[in-house]
Amino acid sequence: MEKVLTGIRVLDFSRWFAGPYAATLLAAMGADVIRVERPTGEEERNFGPFAPNGESMLTMVTLANRRGVTLDPMSEKGQEIVKELVQKSDVVLHSYVNGSKEEQLLSLEALRKVNPAIIVAQVSGFGSWGPYKQRPCFDTITQALSGAMSYTGFPETAPTRSGYAWVDFSTGAHCALGIMFALFQRQKTGRGQYVDVALLDTAVACVAGLAVAAEAKVGGMIRERQGNTSYYNFTDCLEARDGHVMIGCAGNPIWRRFCKAIGRPELVDDPRFASDQSRFENRHAIQAIAKAWVKDKTAVETMKILEASRVPCAKVQNTLEMANDPQVAAREMLVDIEYPRVGKIPVPGVVVKLSETPGAIERPGPTAGQHNEEVYGGILGFTPEKLAQLKAEGVI
Repeated sequence: MEKVLTGIRVLDFSRWFAGPYAATLLAAMGADVIRVERPTGEEERNFGPFAPNGESMLTMVTLANRRGVTLDPMSEKGQEIVKELVQKSDVVLHSYVNGSKEEQLLSLEALRKVNPAIIVAQVSGFGSWGPYKQRPCFDTITQALSGAMSYTGFPETAPTRSGYAWVDFSTGAHCALGIMFALFQRQKTGRGQYVDVALLDTAVACVAGLAVAAEAKVGGMIRERQGNTSYYNFTDCLEARDGHVMIGCAGNPIWRRFCKAIGRPELVDDPRFASDQSRFENRHAIQAIAKAWVKDKTAVETMKILEASRVPCAKVQNTLEMANDPQVAAREMLVDIEYPRVGKIPVPGVVVKLSETPGAIERPGPTAGQHNEEVYGGILGFTPEKLAQLKAEGVI
């Protein structure tokens, strides 16, 4: 079955997580994504976790579903090859630093001369303008700048970053969406455009999307760390006999069901707990009641009671428990891909489920330059002799 993006070719010069995740999303929907690396490979290939044979499993996971070539884009011959590839492509994706020679080489202004329909998508820390535009950046840096770290953690601890790189992966998703917007517009005009996506922009949008900026600037309240409880409702992580259970009681209907489930229906009429706001303000009183109810039960026993009353809850699973979760399996959110010398590696499945043209994860991530002959020979018509010469010269 033909996928949504069959026939779309993406040259992926991006590094680490955000850009490659955008490329993975496009590849899952049928785009021919070609990962372009330096002839020596990229730094991610030296980053853990590692398979038993020492190979990076990180790149096996983050680079799944695309082809891979090597190229020195800054060499004279490399620049000519970039132009030839751009002529036969739809999207160029990169994460080069603003103002760098590589970024200038792949700018929309430069590539439009080669292919007026090309779409150039750039992932950066701070975007293409503003006082921070040339600063180096990682996910954790924007977690700090966005304010998210300031109210994550417990009151007695330091500001805490999330253990999950939510800024990187959210930025990758936004980048893929931006590319789709640009492809849609190109259908109308025939012209490409520049897609500018920044980690800080994404982080601020996620934080401010819950009215946290409005809360601070208009309401005069700056959030503080309060552990696993939630603002403006009662949510908490409770310790059972054999683990922890997370519960969420946002809204009066769920609160009423929770009170009945724990055998305390009289709490429904307690004025301290009359609304989400008052339950937030009196959360410590609810915590004491909830903790006493849970402490002599197992996590499974707790969940059975709460689930029977339709109170949102979940056991706090470790990563192996997540990997073996039946819901994860049912939704095919981990797909085993066979890798030579390593065996099967679980990689993320396709998040967006399409009923008519579903996406798929179908091929392992490439080794550096694995598809040089296939891409340069098949797309650009390079002969084996020319490929050998380019390799000898360090161009590919």
